[in-house]
Amino acid sequence: MPKPPTSPILPSDKAAALALTPVSRETEARLDRYVDLLVEWQAKTNLVAPSTLPNLWTRHISDSLQLLSLAPSAKTWVDLGSGGGFPGVVLACALAEVLGANIHLIERNAKKAAFLREAIRVTSAAGTVHLADIGDSVDRIAGPIDCITARALAPLHQLIGFAEPVVRKGAKALFLKGQDVEAELTEATKYWNIEPRLHSSRTSGNGWIVELDQIERRMTSATADGS
Repeated sequence: MPKPPTSPILPSDKAAALALTPVSRETEARLDRYVDLLVEWQAKTNLVAPSTLPNLWTRHISDSLQLLSLAPSAKTWVDLGSGGGFPGVVLACALAEVLGANIHLIERNAKKAAFLREAIRVTSAAGTVHLADIGDSVDRIAGPIDCITARALAPLHQLIGFAEPVVRKGAKALFLKGQDVEAELTEATKYWNIEPRLHSSRTSGNGWIVELDQIERRMTSATADGS
């Protein structure tokens, strides 16, 4: 009989990720099911960069889990452009046992939205998938939102434009960005009055998390935000 294909995931990478961002055994089991599904779908739908698969746990899962420490009481999250499920599905797995928790995953690509629905199903995670454009969806989600996030989606000034309606109502914004964060912040302040807090990523030497609690549009740039 032919041997089953070898998993591209490195066990040592998973151990390193869980050392950085520990989770319960129940959450770990959910994340294992999610990773298995992602590897299966990756063969037909490009969900992550293939070069990142061996280090998927530290590169993507732990990177997503670190957001929880910045909003420990948040139950209702909105993940913009969820793609392969980072950080949305990971957060939904981690909060599956929290009463009332729900992660809204917004994705415009039908194939990726189908994957996200299957990921939520097989993990029994606390998530709701919305197949929709980002700009048309955020302010239509019923009820209060505690936190809004995005990863590898758009320049910061555009993300702020998407997030502004819910941050104005009391949500916190947490955006995962790379080494160009200072340049993105400089550009964003042309259009928005913000007081960002920067948190160094636990999983990437060049990564940052931009935290925003207040967003106000600069009146002189009302039509120039790019969103």
